[in-house]
Amino acid sequence: MAATFWDDVDRHLVRYGGAFTREIIDRAEGSFVFTEDGRRILDFTSGQMSAILGHSHPEIVETVRRQAAKLDHLFSGMLSRPVVDLARRLAETLPAPLEKALLLTTGAESNEAAVRLAKLVTGKHEIVSFARSWHGMTQAAASATYSAGRKGYGPAAPGNFAIPVPNAYRPDFTDASGELDWRRQLDFGFELIDAQSVGSLAACLVEPILSSGGVIEPPPGYFAALAEKCRERGMLLILDEAQTGLCRTGTWYAFERDGVVPDILTLSKTLGAGLPLAAVLTSAEIEQEAHDRGFLFFTTHVSDPLPAAVGNTVLDVLARDRLDARAVELGALLRRGLEDLASRHEVVGDIRGRGLLAGLELVVDRETRRSSDELGARVTRRCLELGLHMNIVQLPGMGGVFRIAPPLTASEEEITLGVSILDQAIGDAVKTL
Repeated sequence: MAATFWDDVDRHLVRYGGAFTREIIDRAEGSFVFTEDGRRILDFTSGQMSAILGHSHPEIVETVRRQAAKLDHLFSGMLSRPVVDLARRLAETLPAPLEKALLLTTGAESNEAAVRLAKLVTGKHEIVSFARSWHGMTQAAASATYSAGRKGYGPAAPGNFAIPVPNAYRPDFTDASGELDWRRQLDFGFELIDAQSVGSLAACLVEPILSSGGVIEPPPGYFAALAEKCRERGMLLILDEAQTGLCRTGTWYAFERDGVVPDILTLSKTLGAGLPLAAVLTSAEIEQEAHDRGFLFFTTHVSDPLPAAVGNTVLDVLARDRLDARAVELGALLRRGLEDLASRHEVVGDIRGRGLLAGLELVVDRETRRSSDELGARVTRRCLELGLHMNIVQLPGMGGVFRIAPPLTASEEEITLGVSILDQAIGDAVKTL
């Protein structure tokens, strides 16, 4: 019975962030999840922003069945063909000199390994990240995370610094026309970093598009300038493409737009298409230096064959079905739909993002851009009632921002349906304010 289920939830589960969605999910398929009582809910978040091939993709299901029956887990010092194949194939999707891969399980773990790698190779320890960042909940990753979860846990890792986020919708540094002056903002950020640093700057860890930070995309030219700041200080540039990597933004990697190649790249969520798989990729030079210095990241599930086999299948489907191009097409359809909403709902303040990672920011006053947590919560609840699962980011100083990330396998009809439900939900919620 449902009542017993929720009694067990209240009695036995540790709450780990926000409230649980009050639905008992029984199964999922494609772009939808299905509740135990028979409701069908369109999933505009791809699970936890991960299931880029939709839920229970038949080829993923078959890979899991086949590989689990043959070889699922090994001693961490042993290797299998799926692991080596995936490392090689990932390198083939990337520009030089990124050719060395470490296969892990989660985004936090991959960022942990990347930071550990950067500290060892540079011999330094200070890490710079965006002030709205989310990189994970393990020690180094959490210390580089500023969007949530910093209070009450004691000291973060020493030497972590934040720089301002180049948010064009809510600019803090402006030029004569009132637009974001990101170059002055970046210069100011690093002036503060230099003032606080003890001379041990190791790396800058950032997302090409800040997702949990409100789907904020730094302007063209920003990452080239950031990379130059890093070079000037002998820092490594680490890009976290947990949510943007592997075709979601319309290219295989979001950093391709900027013509910048990171020193270290981390992948996770999309790589396993919903299963726990992550990767750290770097150059042979950095890997050799790390090895010479005794790099250690020996974990229980490093180089596991089962998730690696899944990763190979993900690459097969992405390439065969040209899902990078599909993300461009569906992304354009999604944006047109959201722009239509903005033309009819005054509470839609801004639309941003790239490909099938879109952000829609709600405000109660377009002129002042004043936000309302209650409005966002009401729209979210109404969407769920109408059969659409949405994720809203609510951070201090920002409006409620919907992170919209349907699977790359969604149909045009499903994108249109989601926008239609969101349209009704916004209208209904505004009437209740």
